[in-house]
Amino acid sequence: MKLATLCVYCGSRSGARPVYLEQARAFGRLLAERDIGIVYGGASIGVMGAVADAALAAGGRVIGVIPEALAEKEVAHGNLTQLLVVDSMHTRKAKMAELSDGFVALPGGIGTFEELFEVWTWLQLGFHAKPVGVLNVAGYWDGLLEFLDHAHAEAFLSGEHRRFLQVGATPETLLAALETWQAPITRRHWVGPGET
Repeated sequence: MKLATLCVYCGSRSGARPVYLEQARAFGRLLAERDIGIVYGGASIGVMGAVADAALAAGGRVIGVIPEALAEKEVAHGNLTQLLVVDSMHTRKAKMAELSDGFVALPGGIGTFEELFEVWTWLQLGFHAKPVGVLNVAGYWDGLLEFLDHAHAEAFLSGEHRRFLQVGATPETLLAALETWQAPITRRHWVGPGET
């Protein structure tokens, strides 16, 4: 699957260990080298800033999407290819999804979790047929992955839907998984804002 633009969800914090920023920078550089644009939340700080800065330094394209109310709080990035300031979180997420060919979560907090689960749910429901994955930096997502296996064992998550979530321990392995992922036959088409 050809990925022209990848949506990256990640934290506005840097995390407790240097490896989180190191791998965010490696991922940003890899995407730029492969001519894959980035759509992300638009901040200049934390893991978000690290992935954007690395991609830009390597000649990549980076689009930030940020709600007006968060532009100051999250310190909106001033040197992006494009910064879209929108009216709400709902608009932000819809615009990021619209502009992207796939979705990746790097380490982050509650917002990252929510964004990841939303696009994964949309895939399960057939609202899109784009790959979804996590970059499992230093085992950051191990606890979640174990819980997902528990949910499957308890028959609340089907094996098919569990396998929808791609996992890579390095930027290279995750990107390879996303590019070779086979989309399921969707039951319905993507309905964007204002469409019926």
